Amino acid sequence: MPEKDAQTAPPPAGEPTVANLTAELATAKDRLLRSLAEQENIRAQGRRERDAGFAGDLLSSVDNLERALACVPEDQRAEPSVAGLLAGVEATRRTLLDAFAKHGLKRFDPIGEPFDPHRHAASFEAIDMRYPPGTVTSVIQPGYMYRDRLVRPALVGVSKAPDPPQEDVAAGLGGTPPSKTAAP
Repeated sequence: MPEKDAQTAPPPAGEPTVANLTAELATAKDRLLRSLAEQENIRAQGRRERDAGFAGDLLSSVDNLERALACVPEDQRAEPSVAGLLAGVEATRRTLLDAFAKHGLKRFDPIGEPFDPHRHAASFEAIDMRYPPGTVTSVIQPGYMYRDRLVRPALVGVSKAPDPPQEDVAAGLGGTPPSKTAAP
């Protein structure tokens, strides 16, 4: 019977119990799993940033191909040597854009959308009666998104409200308050 008493007797002072060791092991395992998950998240974020940076570096190539296509005058496009060159440049541009789309890089041309400073960079404002004020009316350079991340904002022109007529300004109906004169 002395063995039975040894099993039920409390451990000597200073020695951990099985319950304490189990709790400590569970805590250590939880910390380890959290640490591993955090490391994986950091690796994934690094890959996304690297991929977005690489894609962003290639955007100037697409821009240059589009400029090359746009600079050829219409009257010269039918010449055989120019037509062949244009076809090659267009095929290269299209292949590059297809590769972008395949890997999650998407182009956006926001004409007609409300101006969003998180996705658009305004280059100028102009009165355009086709659109309400604050709407993108022209795209100078398209924007690109890599999955859910902005790689390059679209460079745009934005519509603005027409200036009020001069008689409205003089009468105080425009944006400028009429001047106050002091009473004698």
